[in-house]
Amino acid sequence: MSKRKKIVVGAILMGITLAGLTSAPYIDRFLAIAIASVMSVSLTVWALSGNVQKNATALVLILPALFTLGVSLFWFLLPTTLLARLPVLVIYSIGMYAIMLTANIFCVSVVRSIALLRAAKSVSFVMTLFTAFFLYDALFSIKSSIIVNSLASFLIAFLLSLPVYWSVLLTPKIDREVVVSTLITSYLMAASAVALYFWPATVAVSSIFATSSLYVLIGLTQAHLDKRLFVSTTREYLLVGAVVFLTMLASTRWR
Repeated sequence: MSKRKKIVVGAILMGITLAGLTSAPYIDRFLAIAIASVMSVSLTVWALSGNVQKNATALVLILPALFTLGVSLFWFLLPTTLLARLPVLVIYSIGMYAIMLTANIFCVSVVRSIALLRAAKSVSFVMTLFTAFFLYDALFSIKSSIIVNSLASFLIAFLLSLPVYWSVLLTPKIDREVVVSTLITSYLMAASAVALYFWPATVAVSSIFATSSLYVLIGLTQAHLDKRLFVSTTREYLLVGAVVFLTMLASTRWR
């Protein structure tokens, strides 16, 4: 079986697995989420046919696991109707296909240059933002303490931004600048979570703001690592951040 067919089969199997495990009444929902997340990693390794080595290429396994985790948590927040859950299932299957495909391109690009690398980085960035939204939505929905929110936001940002920053350089080992950039991004996201804790915004608005903040931070840091942090690039990302902040400010009920 070719690698492309394996990726298609893997994405379909994960869609079936997610629907089956999360719908089974006799399985604890957290156990189902854990099984689905582990299976996403296993199927990704199988689909990539040995391209994932015992080096920095293993970072490509983080996104499929977190994407599965985020969608699974979001799944249980949805109504149990087919109309509500079917679109999410389709989006998840397509997303897993895109993630596996970009992961394969990243692994190959560590060894040799490949024409699809630029497109793969863009797709991976988009899937990272989707994953961030699902995870932040689940985090803010439980309305936990400020400590849990900040620590979880730090962890989410760390795990999501590390593979993105590594994909800029694509080295067999994780560069020190990548680690430092990841820690700075994670700290700033934890600080934003603290601010959101005191902000009287809805779960959806808070999730969108957190995802947008991550978008701005990752976008600017990516450009910096790629030596392409121009004034126009900075202006574009900051403009997006300002628009989202003003929108959140306008939609907040101060009472």
